[in-house]
Amino acid sequence: MDLAVKKLFLLDLDGTVYLEDELLPGAEAFLAWVLETGGTVRYLTNNSSRGVDAGLEKMRRLGVPAEREEFLTAVEATVYYLRTSRSPSEVYYVVGTDSFRRQLAEAGFRLREEPAEDVTAVLVGFDTELTYRKVENACRLLARGADFLATNPDWACPTLFGFVPDCGAICELIGRGAGRKPVFIGKPDPTMIRLALEQTGCAPEEALMVGDRLYTDIACGVNAGVDTALVLTGEATAADAAVSDTPPSLICRDMAELLERLKEVRGT
Repeated sequence: MDLAVKKLFLLDLDGTVYLEDELLPGAEAFLAWVLETGGTVRYLTNNSSRGVDAGLEKMRRLGVPAEREEFLTAVEATVYYLRTSRSPSEVYYVVGTDSFRRQLAEAGFRLREEPAEDVTAVLVGFDTELTYRKVENACRLLARGADFLATNPDWACPTLFGFVPDCGAICELIGRGAGRKPVFIGKPDPTMIRLALEQTGCAPEEALMVGDRLYTDIACGVNAGVDTALVLTGEATAADAAVSDTPPSLICRDMAELLERLKEVRGT
């Protein structure tokens, strides 16, 4: 991997750039350096619990300049997938936050709040407003033959105290009850990276995917044919990377170390 040619930095957020309301070591300096050197950033997050506007507001609250077009979330990937891979006549029951449901409705999709007879698919996101009623409704629909879709396979979302169940864990709960497995849409599916390359006009060799999870962030980069950097500030460890089916191109302690390596190869 040639770090000297990288100009598009595809960054995961939770566990990579920040944990809850705290920037991780080196994140602010890294983003400032990218801006100063004429690089481009895209934030790729599997978190579907909040929309782009909420992510933008959070970055600015943390003191990091960010623009709306820099965000590609599991919601955007899901909307793209539903528009290109599913029939426009589909009707969805959503296990997700009000924000997620609102974004889907605004995108023109037909949603139901109850397990109605015309529901054709259950769509699960990272639901921080999860209730047992939603789980029961999803199982009822899956037993009836509805398709099972989900925004992302992440097992856990990092927090300051450790981890909380993410979409993958919620799907495991529903899937165990219904005896079904979902089709996952977000990372490691390469859609978000392909959209980022298309938006920026960058070639795959000019991009670097940076994240803290091997089975989503790093696998997404591998699936999209771009180089990857694993930071050890979230879920994965160096030991995990050593036995991974999708090993990263580079392992760094945090974004501060990644910045050091980039400056070293560029002599800055």
